[in-house]
Amino acid sequence: MNKSDLIDAMAADAGITKAAAKKALESFLGNVEKSLKSGNRVSLVGFGSWSVSKRASRDGRNPQTGETIKIAAKNVVKFKAGSELQNSVN
Repeated sequence: MNKSDLIDAMAADAGITKAAAKKALESFLGNVEKSLKSGNRVSLVGFGSWSVSKRASRDGRNPQTGETIKIAAKNVVKFKAGSELQNSVN
């Protein structure tokens, strides 16, 4: 399912227009992004939670040349599925 499929499904389930569903989805995604950028965790009980963790810099290897390279530190987004979502998939 891609973004437009999700918008179509949200509009059909909620009985709203596709434009309203798109606006709601973009608002949700924007607020999750804003919260993660400020270092907060986003948690939806039963569905899952998003958090940001720091990945330290490390040495890597260029697979073509075998040369050692330095990989910079960065922040990564992590998602942990909630128990209800996990159980529904299994």
